[in-house]
Amino acid sequence: MPGSTNHGSSARFMDGTIPAALLAAVREQRPLIHHITNSVTVNDCANITICTGAAPVMAEAPEEVADMVTAAGALVLNIGTLSAAQVEAMLAAGRRANDLGIPVILDPVGAGATAFRTGTVQRLLNALEIAVLKGNAGEIGVLAGTGGSVRGVDSGGVAGDPIETARECARLTGTIVSMTGEVDVVTDGERVFLIRNGVPAMDRLSGTGCMAASVTAAFVAVADDYAVAAAAALAAFGRAGERAAVSARGPYSFRTALFDELAGLSPEDLACHARIEER
Repeated sequence: MPGSTNHGSSARFMDGTIPAALLAAVREQRPLIHHITNSVTVNDCANITICTGAAPVMAEAPEEVADMVTAAGALVLNIGTLSAAQVEAMLAAGRRANDLGIPVILDPVGAGATAFRTGTVQRLLNALEIAVLKGNAGEIGVLAGTGGSVRGVDSGGVAGDPIETARECARLTGTIVSMTGEVDVVTDGERVFLIRNGVPAMDRLSGTGCMAASVTAAFVAVADDYAVAAAAALAAFGRAGERAAVSARGPYSFRTALFDELAGLSPEDLACHARIEER
């Protein structure tokens, strides 16, 4: 998420009106984002969804998930606080979403930390059509099989080139990969988008990865090109972080400002300040 401002003058950047138009579409359409998610960050995910301009619902009872997802524009599956019952709910909701053509965003929190987590991600990838796999570098490296390290739910990084790691994961899983890091990488295995928005404070606060999945879902819900939408979402979230850092005195004032700045982020601001490099 924390982006670098040092990039070559020859780099080709996405027209800022593209992410701006997607942000405007989220606020106009206000899609419902169904979450089966991390109990540690569930409230943050709900509120960041509202600040983006979408509407959240947090429902994971197996008895209702298939019904609830029918009204959604996107489904977020986050394995941060995993249980066997939750896995079954995710499968039920995901299958129904697939049947209806509703995009599914999978956040493989802590994949690689335990066999249960890693196995669950593989099970979900095999059973469901995932629109976007959004994880940190360690998680994506593990799933790509190219080498990644995870400590608890925190990324320890990847062994090789981050871009090639993300590409390999996209090719292997057949999904769009959105990998957060010093520079965020979004790829469908061929196209690559490097998102250079963000600040280091975003990695020093619990829950920003989970929140990024919610913002991604809101953008994907109103888009046809999920790779572009995922990149635009990270640019918007990163830009809110940049604005929040200006007045923040520490982690919790930054947290509050992050919500405020995303809620107040205008399409015009995003059009001017989104830094999405295309390769």
